[in-house]
Amino acid sequence: MKRLFLIRHAKSSWNDDNLCDQERPLNDRGQSQLAPLARALRCLGALSGAVYASPAVRAQQTLAGALSVDAQPAQVCTEDELYTFDFKRLLRWLQNLDSDQNRITLIGHNPALLELAAFLVPQAPFELPTASILEIRLPVRHWKKVDKNKGVLETFLTPRDFSYNEFRRKNRKASPGATELDQNTLPEVLQQLTNQLELLTPGVILGLDDEFLHQYRIALRRSRAIAEPLAEITGDRQLQEHIRELKRHARATSALRDLHVFLQDIPELCHDNPQLCTTLTDWARLRASKAQRKLAKRLGQKRYQQSLSRWQDYIESKSFHKLAANLRKKDIQAATNRRLKQFNRKTAELLHTAPDEALHQLRKNLKRIRYLLELDARYSKPFRKELRQRQDLYGRFQDLHVQIELTRRFLADHPECDGVSLTGKLEQEKANTRRQVLAMGGLNV
Repeated sequence: MKRLFLIRHAKSSWNDDNLCDQERPLNDRGQSQLAPLARALRCLGALSGAVYASPAVRAQQTLAGALSVDAQPAQVCTEDELYTFDFKRLLRWLQNLDSDQNRITLIGHNPALLELAAFLVPQAPFELPTASILEIRLPVRHWKKVDKNKGVLETFLTPRDFSYNEFRRKNRKASPGATELDQNTLPEVLQQLTNQLELLTPGVILGLDDEFLHQYRIALRRSRAIAEPLAEITGDRQLQEHIRELKRHARATSALRDLHVFLQDIPELCHDNPQLCTTLTDWARLRASKAQRKLAKRLGQKRYQQSLSRWQDYIESKSFHKLAANLRKKDIQAATNRRLKQFNRKTAELLHTAPDEALHQLRKNLKRIRYLLELDARYSKPFRKELRQRQDLYGRFQDLHVQIELTRRFLADHPECDGVSLTGKLEQEKANTRRQVLAMGGLNV
């Protein structure tokens, strides 16, 4: 069994007319594609075999970017034969490979790569954007036996699949911007958020860029922040049930998101203890991998798809539009004011001995207020900025709380590791953050 990865080089520049084709470098967008591409190749195992690249500058720069991750290919070679746009030359080169090599990664050019894929597999894609990945399984023992329709397409990924920045560039209209909320825009904004959830779900399932999950969670929270005041004002039971579903979807993502944040912070937390850093990172990655598989399974289930479809049907229904049409701007403003007053009252009641859960609840309330205020033009930019800064502080407190719990679980699994300094550092930072939160007081509207 052979496995072949075909990688088209990242986006190249055409700015300098004096350069020949082989000397053209990557442009800024191409450079930005390299880190996400490297992560994707590592996760797919494309860097565990031999890696071959065209001598063209753009292919060599793509190769360097692919090898920027912690990967040690069996061999890395530059082959003049790979600088070609003729798939037949690629095929001959492939058929002459040593049969001992079972996994090959080839970084080259179109149309040769796409035409080679079309030759090898019955259902090849119609296009291969820059920095895209094709994985083909070939049920042969010797490369010389590679022939037409012998392969099976295992994976086809474009940058928009494994890079949130590329996804956002391709789907700008899918992300709702800030607008003043009223009975006319409410269904439209919820519809945009639902579309965004649907578009983000494949990236969340794939799990190659943490930002997909982060933006997915934001879309869920914004949907709830808009729907909850309407449910509160109208008492509509059907809307309340949909809100509970959105809440369940968000809760299912929490464990993985916590591990993403923890993994980002580990290098700084353990900068003075490389051995602990390595062991803790491996432990957290394993847990994140399990959480990713669990979430992917959930999002791939028919039940989840039906839940989103029911929500979409509801916000497109005449009954919901009628419900929204009866809502007045003053009702939304009154609900916002109630939440602000409630937040200030609970903040004033906080004591230094308050349990962490009290601060967590305030953090959740603050998020709902912020997302709601983004859709209310009455509030100034400085106030919204203050709200975001406060939210970041509450969020940091929550992250520290979670990281202390994760560290304790890690030490229970690895009693041989000395984590006293790490837990002490986290506890101290958490105590300092708590003091900052308590000193801020209420919101001055």
